[in-house]
Amino acid sequence: MTDQSAPAFTRLPDLASRALAGSVVYANDELFAERENLIRPGRAIFSTEDFGHKGKTYDGWETRRRRETGNDYAVVRLGVPGRVHGVVIDTSWFIGNYPPFASVEATSVEGQPSPAELQQAEWVTLVAKSDIAGNSDNFFEVTDERRFTHIRLSIYPDGGVARFRVHGTPLPDPRFLSGTVDLAALEYGGDVVDCSDMFFSAPTNILLPGRSRQMDEGWEGARRRDAGNDHVTVRLGARGAIRRVEIDTSNYVGNAPGWAVLRGADAESGADLDDPSTWTELLPRTRLQPDARHFFRIAAGAPVTHVRLDVYPDGGVARLRVHGEIDPETLVGNTVAWLDALPEAHALQVLTTDGGLSRDEARKLLAERPFASLDAVPSAVIDALLAL
Repeated sequence: MTDQSAPAFTRLPDLASRALAGSVVYANDELFAERENLIRPGRAIFSTEDFGHKGKTYDGWETRRRRETGNDYAVVRLGVPGRVHGVVIDTSWFIGNYPPFASVEATSVEGQPSPAELQQAEWVTLVAKSDIAGNSDNFFEVTDERRFTHIRLSIYPDGGVARFRVHGTPLPDPRFLSGTVDLAALEYGGDVVDCSDMFFSAPTNILLPGRSRQMDEGWEGARRRDAGNDHVTVRLGARGAIRRVEIDTSNYVGNAPGWAVLRGADAESGADLDDPSTWTELLPRTRLQPDARHFFRIAAGAPVTHVRLDVYPDGGVARLRVHGEIDPETLVGNTVAWLDALPEAHALQVLTTDGGLSRDEARKLLAERPFASLDAVPSAVIDALLAL
């Protein structure tokens, strides 16, 4: 259940989460508790009886007591690169051993660099060195509009942090969006914008990568006692033409929906999403089976920006996949927006390696940011970036 007192940015996806394939690629020290705990989904747990040969066992990342100058840090590779709107430094259960100060830095790089290569990257400060409290959620809003791939949590001088959340909006690399992709995927910018009921679990779970392992990793509402039905509306990561759909009820055995309908709408063409007549039926009412993956081919039609899944009368859905091709003009627009958001060093590398520009030409183009229109980036550059 969402904490209504938390800042608005916490409603955004946690780009660092292990559920989105995030990874803690390095920590300078993890003597008492391993760094991987930082990005585990769910709240940290605590047992008064859990001790190891190094002392009390904590569900978090904990370093040894420093006896020299300096500070400790951990580097997180975001599972989904994007714009960071806020971070949460959660020190749950760390009372006499939490760090009194912390800061957060970020960088943007190509590929999968090693920890040594990341040491040489250009890092910028998202959160300046700030006081933090023990056994608390410490919230920090971020105003930097650039796209990042890696985040560094620095603690001063040492101590323990239970969880580190990096909330933001995904901004996928358009070079990997050609052809058929899952338009609804959270990692490609898909998001849930409306849901009738989320009593047991969050609807955004259906957009996560991979298979669900148990019921709470999907979306499930309460049992309905009226004549209505449950539904969820997804804003696709990009406007596109849908070709195939998967509705997965895995792990829902006695509580799967009986039937489902899928509809689409194009908000960019002026469709009013509140008007039922603007929605086009993509999949007619179809019988679903418990604990099963259902695959459907969709007849080629006009591009859409949103899909609405209606389930009858209620029940759980593990995953929803909406495979299709991004509208060409939309892909160009997304490419320009991506170039706009890349930090200088990363953008320069992209334009000189994949964009076909010399270093001087790339610097001249980047000096025009923010780009005023799609035409601000030469079509030859866009074509080079999106070419296989």
